[in-house]
Amino acid sequence: MGMGSWAWIGIRRAIAYLRPRLRAVRQRRFANRRTGFVKNSPSQLALRQWRAQFSNPVTLLFLGGVAALLAILGPFETDFRLTLAPRFAYWLAMAAATYSVGLVINTWCQHALPSAYAIPVRLGVAAGATGLAVTPVVVALNYLTFGYVPEAGDWTTLLMQFFAISLIISVLFHAIGTTLPDDAAGDRTPALLERLPLDKRGPLVALSSEDHYTRIRTTRGEELILIRLSDAIREAEPTPGLKVHRSHWVALDQVQAAARDGDRAVLTVTGGGDIPVSRANVGAIKDAGLLPQ
Repeated sequence: MGMGSWAWIGIRRAIAYLRPRLRAVRQRRFANRRTGFVKNSPSQLALRQWRAQFSNPVTLLFLGGVAALLAILGPFETDFRLTLAPRFAYWLAMAAATYSVGLVINTWCQHALPSAYAIPVRLGVAAGATGLAVTPVVVALNYLTFGYVPEAGDWTTLLMQFFAISLIISVLFHAIGTTLPDDAAGDRTPALLERLPLDKRGPLVALSSEDHYTRIRTTRGEELILIRLSDAIREAEPTPGLKVHRSHWVALDQVQAAARDGDRAVLTVTGGGDIPVSRANVGAIKDAGLLPQ
């Protein structure tokens, strides 16, 4: 065996020796780093839910349909004060603004209020907070459109009306949040899970490419299977997720924390594993609410 062969063997052994040690050093550095550390706070979860809703065509069609119906009916004398096109724009702005406020506050309350609180208490708090937040939005929009500001004696009645409406909205959000996800999960199980042993099938956590294989991590374990990462990501639908690196994909609802590392980042997922985020994908995780803007 020539000198070149011995040198090549030595290099490979050195790489094999150093690789796990360098990885351990890097993991310790990230574990000890606290700059830019972000937990999934109720505010982050509410913002993520808002972005998910307003990127859903069904939500946009629903709000547009509500605005069109109200523009045609012209309630609260809007049919006399505005022509059809401005009336539609007014009701579209009103529907989008009030829906946004209600969605964000109700989502925040669901995650911020202790689960030990009775449901009526949680709904009452959410309704009160929503009513207080919606009131200035509606008043501001009416002032900008009609130049109208309620009289001092009208504020009590106005707040009571908004509280009643907000209570109905909070009940609807609670009903939707406690019934729809389970039904949808039963009908739309990711096809990728069918490739896993039964004891490892569960909510997807992350996908990682390893040569020609992909390591599939779920809340019940992990498995290395022969599939390209791009095909695995496609079969992971409808699980909301992001490809954060050329070799890694994460499920958004399984991200427990995020840490900056210069112009890159690292995500900590369910189970304690770390997923690197490339420089090019830091903006995407910011848009998803995993890191502050």
